[in-house]
Formats: sequence, structure tokens, C-alpha cells
Amino acid sequence: MTDATPYGELRVNYDGETLEMSDMAPAPLTQFQRWFADVLEEGLPEPNAMVVATASLDGTPSARHVLLKQADERGFVFYTNYESRKGRELTANPHASLVFPWFAMYRQVTVVGRVQRVSREESAEYFATRPHGSRIGALASHQSSELEDRAVLEQRWRELAEQYPDDVPLPDSWGGFLVIPETIEFWAGRRSRLHDRLQYVHVGGAEVSMLDAQQWRIRRLSP
Repeated sequence: MTDATPYGELRVNYDGETLEMSDMAPAPLTQFQRWFADVLEEGLPEPNAMVVATASLDGTPSARHVLLKQADERGFVFYTNYESRKGRELTANPHASLVFPWFAMYRQVTVVGRVQRVSREESAEYFATRPHGSRIGALASHQSSELEDRAVLEQRWRELAEQYPDDVPLPDSWGGFLVIPETIEFWAGRRSRLHDRLQYVHVGGAEVSMLDAQQWRIRRLSP
């Protein structure tokens, strides 16, 4: 059976702004913050949504959207269940790629780096800021495991909500991952697919700092 959907005919002629070396901040965190401020001003939905790509030890990849919760000189932080597929893969193979798909602005940011867990204290501090229902959800869901029926999950949630009407304990299996970048690429869509791609490459410093311009080199990549 032939699929009549014209996938190959769907195309947009990107008309983004020129991205020059002189436009870039000396340090990648500053550049990311500039673009993120533009996204907020533009009012894009879920501006902190990003694709997290991971791989198992045998190289099998997987990807999903999660929400960025912190970007600072250390790198990029998100939270998840450590026993989920991404949690297990990041524990076994602590490397990841992040993609921020801001296509409405003809922009994209891609991060590649190594990964480590944030401290239990940092995870607890963020967990306490989540809505009560979301904290209960973190307890109720055995993320990525097979679920016999949604009703089972909803019943578990109701029981835990009754058990913890106020304070909700941080699950042992829940916490943050820090992606420590080795490269950060800023992509701007241009006409005729001659896109601009400028990439920060970490070139020095045992402890990565996204605010130390001396640790980074900026290079242009072919589209």
C-alpha cells in the first residue's frame, strides 16, 4: 500500500538572520542565555523543551523530549526517574546530546557532552518546588516499566496522595542529571539550505566552565 502523504514535498525556505562570528558571545552560556531570552520574548510554547538523546552500551539509541531546569556555568540540568530507560542508559553510558528545536525562529541549539548525576541535596531542593501532584506522580510512576492498565497507575496515585497530603518524600529513584558540554552548536536556518552553524568546542580546563571564554574555541561548520 502506497502512502500518499507528500513527505518529500514538505519544505520551508528558511529565512533566518545571518549568524557571524562577531555576533557570538565569548562564552557559550552567555550566548545560550541571549537566545533563550529571544525565545521567551517570542512567546514560543514550552521554550525549555529539549530532546535528550542517549545510547545503551551496545550503541542502541533512544531520544525523547524533557524540560531543561537549569543552565549555569556547569552545564545543563534536567530531572527524571533514574530507573527509566534514559536513566539506565545514562548510568551505564554517561554521554548525551541535547537539542533545543526553536524552529519557529529558524534556530536550533545542539549540545554534546558527558553526564553525571547532581547531588541528592540539589535534587531535593528542586523536587520541593514541584507541584504536589507532580511529586506524587514521581512516586507513583515506575517510569518506562510495563503498565498493565492506566487504572493501576491512577489508583496508586490516589493512594499516595492520601498518604502524603502535604510533604512528599524524594524518591530514591528520582533526581537530576547534569550534561557537561564538550560542544555547543548554534544553528540558524538560511535560504537555499545554506544554514549558519557556529560551534563552541571545549579546548581546555579540567573543570568545564561555560562562562570561561578561555576554555572555548568557536568554529564555523558547513551546513
